[in-house]
Amino acid sequence: MRLGNKTSIAALFAGAALLCAIPALSQDNPKSILPPGFGEPEPEPKPADDKTQKPVDLLPDLSLKSPNNSLSSSSSPRPTVEGVAPLDPTKPLTDEEKAALSPPVLQDLPASARRSTAVVGIIDPEDGGMGLDGFGSSNGVYLSLLMRNLRAPVASRWASILLRRALVSKVNTPAGVTGADWAAERAWLLIRMGEADSARLMVQSVDVDQFTPKMFEVAMQASLANADPAGLCPLVEPALENSKEPAWRAARAICSGLSGESAQASAQIDGVRSKGPGRGIDGLLAEKVVGAGGNTRRAVVIEWDDVPKLTAWRYGLAMATGLPIPDRLMASVGPHVRAWHARAPLIPAADRTASVEIAASLGILSGAALVDHYGALADATDVGDGDGKPFTMLRAAYAAGTSPLKLAAMRQLWNVDTQSEPTRYARLILTARAAARLQPAQDAAEDIDRLIASMLSVGLDVQASRWSDLVSDGSGDPTTRAWGLLAVGSPAKVVEWSVSRIRDYQSNAGKENARRGEFMFAAMAGLGRIEADDINSMAEDLAIPVGAQTRWTRALQRAVIANEPATVALLCAIGLQRQNFKDIPAVQLYHVVSALRRVGYGDEARMIAAEALMRS
Repeated sequence: MRLGNKTSIAALFAGAALLCAIPALSQDNPKSILPPGFGEPEPEPKPADDKTQKPVDLLPDLSLKSPNNSLSSSSSPRPTVEGVAPLDPTKPLTDEEKAALSPPVLQDLPASARRSTAVVGIIDPEDGGMGLDGFGSSNGVYLSLLMRNLRAPVASRWASILLRRALVSKVNTPAGVTGADWAAERAWLLIRMGEADSARLMVQSVDVDQFTPKMFEVAMQASLANADPAGLCPLVEPALENSKEPAWRAARAICSGLSGESAQASAQIDGVRSKGPGRGIDGLLAEKVVGAGGNTRRAVVIEWDDVPKLTAWRYGLAMATGLPIPDRLMASVGPHVRAWHARAPLIPAADRTASVEIAASLGILSGAALVDHYGALADATDVGDGDGKPFTMLRAAYAAGTSPLKLAAMRQLWNVDTQSEPTRYARLILTARAAARLQPAQDAAEDIDRLIASMLSVGLDVQASRWSDLVSDGSGDPTTRAWGLLAVGSPAKVVEWSVSRIRDYQSNAGKENARRGEFMFAAMAGLGRIEADDINSMAEDLAIPVGAQTRWTRALQRAVIANEPATVALLCAIGLQRQNFKDIPAVQLYHVVSALRRVGYGDEARMIAAEALMRS
């Protein structure tokens, strides 16, 4: 099946909002360089009214005169042109509009050594990319504004995986933007999604001689998200010439220290530490990284007691030196930062488990990577000390002598005592391949819904479909929920579905979980598994306005008609930009599933539909 290959490709790049300026160590009021989630989270939009489900405009008015469109107040000029009408995504910019955009700022490499920015990305179509024309003829400024206004991470693991594929695909640079700014915008969204590794690869896909001020800013973001200050070293000198960010002066001292130039590093870091906030935690962390170089003879003690919040500078340099960050500060960050933390190389595996589970629930770590993490925990634990530990239960789920014992071990993992929905979902991902090894049996009926949900969480739809005989004619909560998952998640019609069965599912969900019942209808309608007349009738009964039009639905429709899968993936992510599926109106799920199916991504559409039922 096609899904399995896509998932493995996604794992290659699985590593790991208002846009804020890089913290200036020499400013009186340094700003956090992180998107919301570091101390000052962006408020979630209010959920839609459950009774009326009035359609909302998910897209801003994407004119070139829209405010707050620059990456930061101190980065490259805003891509705006005065007096221009609202942007038509299919219309190329005029020569005057193109001239207003940032040109490349450096010309250091000979022409023969430069990589063209006409095509920018990481994966080719034959390796799972969406093709050079993935974004079609959509205007680059329009696409950039969509990316910049997207509140990431999104509710759906599978939508996030698909969006990552769209962002890292090798695609033509669209009209209206330079190749470097186009790559920077994609990398910046990847960072906000938690995809630190993929963001770094995107930055590295552009030669330094093509960097713009925006790309320099995003490059620093990517290096800090990866806890890799050494990654800044090839950029320091050109950045100091072309970027106004004072943090690059601290980066220069760090790079001098890492290259063994101890005297120069000491002088440079003393210059940074002598000014303003450089005397505080930011300067001390930079000095600690300088001390990691040879012969600097600098021992720095970091005290977090008076630090009010975490910034990317503080996070990146602390992780680069293996310095633990207090729980109170980590508790203030968003899930995208926990995804960065999941891959922090110098932090012990046991201290990253909560972050690893969040990263897996976001689609940043694969199911195999999650299993590997628990394997690393087992390897680091003395024999005899693993009783009752999750990795011991996981080993039993794979290797216990009988199926009932394996199922009992999985049940222990699923019944984790936590209020964290990402952790509960991560446990389904963790047991997916163990569940797929079980043979369908009636004695598993009590857990059949969780077994099927576990398999579908990583795309094992064929294996999940083997359990269809046990749910076709059954009743009761687990069996009804399992029927719903197979009805939307199976590649073929392995269970009977009808309007009456859908209504039975909705009745089983009850008033306390009416959204799940609405999702069942929206998923089946979007997948084309209900007749048109029944769609209209049920939509009216449920007050789900499937025919209403907004800027978002019209943009999605245009992208579907133009067969632009990457644009569709981006717009679908916009339709799912919440942290909880329960806050997604059913009408938006309907449009997402329908659009993906129509552009050839029916497998992902089914997995998003199944995920909505699991996580609501």
